[in-house]
Amino acid sequence: MDRQAVHEQWERDRATLHELVAAATTAELRRRSAGTRWTNGQLVFHLVFGYQIVRALLVLVRLFGRLPGSVSRRFAAALNAATPPFHVINYLGSCGGGLLGPRRAAAWLDRIIASLHRSLDRATEADLARGMHYPTRWDPFFQPYMTLADIYRYPSLHFAFHRQQLTLDR
Repeated sequence: MDRQAVHEQWERDRATLHELVAAATTAELRRRSAGTRWTNGQLVFHLVFGYQIVRALLVLVRLFGRLPGSVSRRFAAALNAATPPFHVINYLGSCGGGLLGPRRAAAWLDRIIASLHRSLDRATEADLARGMHYPTRWDPFFQPYMTLADIYRYPSLHFAFHRQQLTLDR
């Protein structure tokens, strides 16, 4: 894993979000995004939440990565079975999170990325190789099995995908 490339991508994502937020008008933030039911403001929150969720995923990998693979496989299957309520919660969470405002979301992203930088720097090669099974129905970027290194790369994939759905600069 190229740690420096991951660090640099996180910083590019952080700078991009700050630029988007600084340039966005209230009317643009209230406008619908492309391909989602969210407004741009709600989608800005969702971009940040994609980074936040990584902190929880890191805990899960560290736990399940030490257990037999069958345990995380069953856990992932249970989560896949719960996909419909997950999607409702995911949608409503970003609707509510959008009320925080884009500047608070950007400040929150700063704190999350700073935490992820520290976490990645502390991770050993053995840590990065540890993995678990994931609920592939929850997110298009979840693979059936992902390592800690994969999880560190995940938020930038999520960010880039949803960044394209913002209609702030169109």
